[in-house]
Amino acid sequence: MSEPVVRSERRGPVAVVTMNRPEYRNAQNSAMTYALDDAFTEAVNDPGVKVIVLAGEGKHFSAGHDIGTPGRDVDVSFDRRAVLWWDHVDREGGDQRFARESEVYLGMCRRWREIPKPMIASVQGACIAGGLMLAWVCDLIVASDDAFFADPVVRMGIPGVEYFAHPWVLGPRAAKEVLFTGERFSAAQAKEWGMLTRIVPRADLEQHTLELAEKIAGMPQFGLALAKKAVNQAEDLMGLRSGMDSVFGLHHLAHAHNAETSADSLGGQSARSMRDADKGT
Repeated sequence: MSEPVVRSERRGPVAVVTMNRPEYRNAQNSAMTYALDDAFTEAVNDPGVKVIVLAGEGKHFSAGHDIGTPGRDVDVSFDRRAVLWWDHVDREGGDQRFARESEVYLGMCRRWREIPKPMIASVQGACIAGGLMLAWVCDLIVASDDAFFADPVVRMGIPGVEYFAHPWVLGPRAAKEVLFTGERFSAAQAKEWGMLTRIVPRADLEQHTLELAEKIAGMPQFGLALAKKAVNQAEDLMGLRSGMDSVFGLHHLAHAHNAETSADSLGGQSARSMRDADKGT
């Protein structure tokens, strides 16, 4: 039997949820998205779990959305759980893209941001584009000193990934630099911009993350849930949710423009071309 795309295990009061496609740098297909959702739901419903850790197996946390592996399942029907919208497989053009991305990208990330238990992303190696989305829905991010980050999708003519939290997570100026250049930025730079909670040596990442999770787990569970909700509400009052909605429209305008003027909705880019461009930065 093949390995599951997501593993989940209890370590005392901590649920560790691990993306498990290391051969593809944990690229996110829909199978992984729904496996993550199942694991998070199980952790939320387990009263013994106080904190959730999200990790990636292998050298890299996540290289982002799956746009070219053998397991890409863009044409597979999904079981709608995040938004109430029709399925995408029998639709065409912008209707298809909007339906799918509303569900498996923006909708799922918003659902996970509202999980009423603290979530910590444990990040090593690459955290690119869709990988940023997964880290950003977590409340805290602990990164190894070899971690690097980027949102290079402007190379596709697209103004950033679907969960557009850049100005709130990075600040407006840093967000523009990240998007305008498409270049990688280091863990040290991410910490300076306020995106990361802590940076630790790669060999200490797992232990340090678990120690932080266990410390948080000692706090009252309902108090943690309310504190998380309070900060999320403050972010939304600062425009996070409405801003994200407006940019999602621009995101799909870009897809439609690409579909009319180039080879496909990704502006003719592929996983290989994006990777090669990244190596040149």
